[in-house]
Amino acid sequence: MTFNCMIAGVGGQGTVLASKLIAAAAIKKGFDVRTTETIGMAQRGGSVFGHVRVGGPAGDNIFSPIIPLGGADALIGFEPAETVRQLPFLRDGGSVIVYNSGNSEMIKFLKENVKKLIVVESLSLTAHNVKTLNVFLLGAAVKNGILPFDAETLKQVLTETLPERFLEMNLKAFEGGLHGHTGSD
Repeated sequence: MTFNCMIAGVGGQGTVLASKLIAAAAIKKGFDVRTTETIGMAQRGGSVFGHVRVGGPAGDNIFSPIIPLGGADALIGFEPAETVRQLPFLRDGGSVIVYNSGNSEMIKFLKENVKKLIVVESLSLTAHNVKTLNVFLLGAAVKNGILPFDAETLKQVLTETLPERFLEMNLKAFEGGLHGHTGSD
């Protein structure tokens, strides 16, 4: 089993943390994992994207952290334009989950060009802190079967990884994504 996941966003949205949480959950389940991020001008709201590569527990090791073009099973987008930029990495039939930040042209493009698209609408976040968008989207990804582990594993990782002062808000956001409304196309 191999699983490749791209994460696309801009600086400040928690893309790097999301990559680390996915990797930690996969490791907890006994998988071989490699990750890397491209950060660029992140401190100024520039592009940030991460590669998370998960291999089987034995003999199916991943040797490079870079996902080849057309090799991603899933693309988690924190911002529609950045999600569109990373589409060349998505394999045919791969899944995309994207937060609709109001960029209707990019969402329209994704709807026309992605077979398995899940759009998380802005209204889904009204009860949650926008600083926890990353964890909210991970909850929605687990809900929709995009990630190769269950919700309980990711909750354990959140509890073990996040500082106590941020834990409660992130667990609420994760539950919101896990049980909230998402639109599929």
